Amino acid sequence: MSTALVLHWYDHLGAGGDPAKFARRVRERYTEGTLQRLLMHSQPRVREAAVVALRLIGTMDSNAALANCLHDECIEVQELAEAAMWAIWFRADSEPNNRELQRLTRLINDREYGKALTGLNALITRAPTFAEAFNQRAILYWHWSEHKRSLTDCEEVIRLNPFHFGAQAGLGQCYLQMRKHSEALKAFRVALLIHPNLQGVQESVCALEQMLRESRGREDRK
Repeated sequence: MSTALVLHWYDHLGAGGDPAKFARRVRERYTEGTLQRLLMHSQPRVREAAVVALRLIGTMDSNAALANCLHDECIEVQELAEAAMWAIWFRADSEPNNRELQRLTRLINDREYGKALTGLNALITRAPTFAEAFNQRAILYWHWSEHKRSLTDCEEVIRLNPFHFGAQAGLGQCYLQMRKHSEALKAFRVALLIHPNLQGVQESVCALEQMLRESRGREDRK
């Protein structure tokens, strides 16, 4: 399959084209496996086009391939890959469950936490392998400062989706609030292994490393 078509359609999309039309054209002419192979193309623009195509039509089968793009030498590819992974995570279950998760996420954003929790509990019971449902419940628990419950849900997200850099960073934040600094540092380091440009996490790692060095120094002087 020539790369010219997907790149041409992508360039047109950037000039104000219709994303739905782009997705339809890609779906008609490319398999998901072909798009995954294009993620390793020598031309950054082709890699960008493939990432955007997977954002629109990709499945969890592309999760690992897109995670590799978080390490791409091109910053645009990295940023597009992050957005593509989030999009795929939110549509990783059935259409009704995906729509319900979107609704519940809006409730969380609107601070309707009680209603959101009721809905998330029901969704998780109905779809126990839907990693993003657990992640959104972890976020809700975080808003309530229920750090142990948030941590438990983060661990389940990571079990279901090992490339979930958001849950991995959330795990670190939970440990940090629980004053388990060594565990927090380990969690943040794993998050950076998945996503080396994860905003704010590198600063947390540096701060924790300094804190732990100073703590060990005080212990050694006793």
